Amino acid sequence: MKKLTFLIILALASAVLALGQAQGPGVTPGSGTTYTGGYAGQTPGWTPAAGTNPPVLYGGDELGAHLGYGRGCVMCHAPHGGAEGNGITTTDSYNGEVALWGQNLAPLYGAGIAFSGDGNFAKGSTTPNSQLKYPVTLPSNPLAGISDPTTVILLCLSCHDGQVAKVAMMKGQTVETLPVVGGTAPTLFGLTPGNSTTAGLYVNEHPVGPNAYVQCNAGSYVYGWDCSGGGNTTSAIAMTGTGSSAFLKNYAASFWNTGRNPLANYGTTVNGVTCTTCHNQHSMTVWSVGGNNYTTMFFIRGYYNPYTGGNSVAQFCRNCHGGNSNEMEGLLNIPTT
Repeated sequence: MKKLTFLIILALASAVLALGQAQGPGVTPGSGTTYTGGYAGQTPGWTPAAGTNPPVLYGGDELGAHLGYGRGCVMCHAPHGGAEGNGITTTDSYNGEVALWGQNLAPLYGAGIAFSGDGNFAKGSTTPNSQLKYPVTLPSNPLAGISDPTTVILLCLSCHDGQVAKVAMMKGQTVETLPVVGGTAPTLFGLTPGNSTTAGLYVNEHPVGPNAYVQCNAGSYVYGWDCSGGGNTTSAIAMTGTGSSAFLKNYAASFWNTGRNPLANYGTTVNGVTCTTCHNQHSMTVWSVGGNNYTTMFFIRGYYNPYTGGNSVAQFCRNCHGGNSNEMEGLLNIPTT
């Protein structure tokens, strides 16, 4: 009897230990613990001291949801065998040749896609409809490398395209709960509310590509920055203005304070947007810039802490949307919370 009791206690202890080890993305906070849209137990506007290691969300590390339910880096980068090494059947002759990519790129090669536009898009066509505002033609192979902004879109869509990638360890919803409104957000393009069921037509997604660019020359463009540079396409933006663009230089959490232009070079369009303009795919809850760490969500490349009454989300968007900045209206001392 004593032996049986000991075995039962041992089994219960093992089960509790297993539950503790199983925690990962989406774990329910313990009693007395509060998650408020970023770090555990954070207060609005909280910023960790420079050089410190802030706590992270969901009991995981900075990869967050990109840990892939425990698969880690190999979900995207398969060190041995590429996509086929991840158990994915593919006809891709370039399998694994760039960034050891471990997802299937073959269905996306040469595809015509379009973001935040309107009009019809012929299923299976590789020629975007002229009515669409932000068409992108994906490359026929990834050999231009990860420094190429269109290849970046290709790689991101290999996991986030609702038609191609929905079986690749994706649940289709964020592991983070949306602040203020509650619930979760969709993560698969083409399946989000209001989008077309036609492959490649993402009418409710933020545009990327050579037609999605940040405008300079506030005098000519209603929403442009008063920055130096070549207008909207030909030369890289240099933030030297004293009006609206002062925000980009003086706001400590701005992604412009990394010391480089975060926008993409599509050849003649040098101020375009790609996926990694707004997202750092390797850090879900922490944005580090200028020696400081800021709370963020959804891999956003900036201080992004939505809560009732806060404005950090708006300030992040103003990194690119200069015409909507407080500074453009002469309000130069608005705090960011």
